[in-house]
Amino acid sequence: MQTLIICIDRDDDLGEKANVTTPLIGREDNINAAVKLATADPEDSDSNTIFGGVNVLDELLAKGVDAEIITFAGDKNVGIISDQKISAQLDAFMREHEATNAIFISDGAEDETLLPIVQSRIKIDSVKRIVVKQSANLESTYYILKHALNDPKISQTFFVPLGLAAMIYAIFLLARYPEGAIIGISAAIGLYMLYRGFNLDQPFALLRERIKNSFYEGQMTFVTYTIAAIMGVIATMIGAVTLWQYYITGGSWYYGIITLITIYINVTIWWYVVAILFADLGKMVDQKLSKSFTIKEISPALFIIAIGLLFWGASSYILSVSALAGETLNSELSLQYFVYSVVGAIMIALLGIKISMTGTSSEKLPKKGKDKAKK
Repeated sequence: MQTLIICIDRDDDLGEKANVTTPLIGREDNINAAVKLATADPEDSDSNTIFGGVNVLDELLAKGVDAEIITFAGDKNVGIISDQKISAQLDAFMREHEATNAIFISDGAEDETLLPIVQSRIKIDSVKRIVVKQSANLESTYYILKHALNDPKISQTFFVPLGLAAMIYAIFLLARYPEGAIIGISAAIGLYMLYRGFNLDQPFALLRERIKNSFYEGQMTFVTYTIAAIMGVIATMIGAVTLWQYYITGGSWYYGIITLITIYINVTIWWYVVAILFADLGKMVDQKLSKSFTIKEISPALFIIAIGLLFWGASSYILSVSALAGETLNSELSLQYFVYSVVGAIMIALLGIKISMTGTSSEKLPKKGKDKAKK
């Protein structure tokens, strides 16, 4: 074929709503899929995108151009996961078929973010955006708001903070502590804004996809990730309870905010370190079973231990010289612990660096040996 007409369904409405598997190659398969999607959800614009691609195909065929239409779908987790799935489908298609140029069909700016990915694999001659014409009644404010709030992307951004604030307020009212509701609501909304601001939904989506794959493939990482999550929850609860006990006995005005934060770090750091080590251990076991394990995989675990040692030593020293310090001897002893922790962390980090460099050099040795053998 000479020209490829590419339609993109980035959020996989074809699979989620119409139960259609992509890629869809050919006019008949694309029309059938578009009809199924339009039947399942008449308001979805992806069906119009496919019909628009079929219209372009008919025009090219009428002019004698050798053309074909294909539709790719991503994943409901729009972002890295969906783009990787579309890239894999496109690569598989290009390995089996030859096409010199392509026409990109989209229904908006979201699908057009895939243009650089497609252009890296095939020349794009034209981009056509399908715009659905609406009647005056459908363009009313009520209709726009109603359907915008039905969109999961918008509803999650709008309703989650409100629902979270209402739940926290209700919990504090039941506990007969309405003053704490302001603190809880502010903290929850602040964490949510940081989560959205740093775009952490993509890493969490990747982690969820990895855990799901490890479960279905019977990997050790599923068990160790579960253990790590449980230990993380336990650590958070221990830190919160300890922090609350100090707060109600003295308050932040007595101990100081930095001291309270240091208390939390001191009582939870080793729980978090062990949780991360469990997750890393499962990864190493799976690599060992798949025969892809190298000695340098141990380096991250050593760095985690070194960081935990530093945080523990520093937090212990800060607590000894703060309002919680009882005697000068404790301060001197904790200073020694801090110095020992710094020295120990440096030694462990250097060991991790040496192991990492050893693993890298050992991977290069067989290649050199093969080159010498050929000579």
